[in-house]
Amino acid sequence: MRHPKRFTRIAWIAVIVLAVLAGVFYVYTLDYYRAEDIAVETLASDPGRIERQDRMTVFHPPEGADTGAGLIFYPGGKVEDIAYAPLLMRIARQGITCVLIKMPFNLAVFDIDAADMVYDRFPEIGDWYLAGHSLGGAMASSYCGSHGDALRGLILLGAYPVNDAGISTLAVYGSEDVNLDRSKFADTPDQIEIAGGNHAFFGNYGEQKGDGTASITREEQQRVTAEAVTAFILGKS
Repeated sequence: MRHPKRFTRIAWIAVIVLAVLAGVFYVYTLDYYRAEDIAVETLASDPGRIERQDRMTVFHPPEGADTGAGLIFYPGGKVEDIAYAPLLMRIARQGITCVLIKMPFNLAVFDIDAADMVYDRFPEIGDWYLAGHSLGGAMASSYCGSHGDALRGLILLGAYPVNDAGISTLAVYGSEDVNLDRSKFADTPDQIEIAGGNHAFFGNYGEQKGDGTASITREEQQRVTAEAVTAFILGKS
């Protein structure tokens, strides 16, 4: 014998629970690290070389300097994507097209395969590399586990490899990144520790909760990072 009132009550409870969970998740996503003014200003500094395409911000190399290499970048968890504009602009100046992905809810875990939408839009690029910071790096590593044939290399900034990507991997991290377990890089031959650097200084989004205190400037950490990334890419392309 059925009990319509019982089923109706259960259905309403389920709806209420889902509504509460949705509300909690919405509030959670509203609390994220926003890009500093310098990052916003970087986007407006050279409109001829920076363009927006759907969920992508593209940083083009200077005229005559294009190396034919491209870098796709996954932002850190709960970090506004454009916070990485200063770093990627530095890399683009070295002849590497950089494509910054805006992730759903600022969390790369919701679109691990975002790199798939990039390749066909830039048929002129022969060598692709994937990079990511923090959670973005972990998701980039996860992507490479099943898409390594589309990429020449993986670059992790303050992030761990989560599997065997099967491609060349560069890990860059700050000496003051106090939450980083160095043992997880044991199988990554290409490693660069930035003396005095921390976790947050790869981007321009202020201080990060629980991070170590850097003894170098954000600009210096990004300069060293850009040089390391450029050397890694151009050494393989």
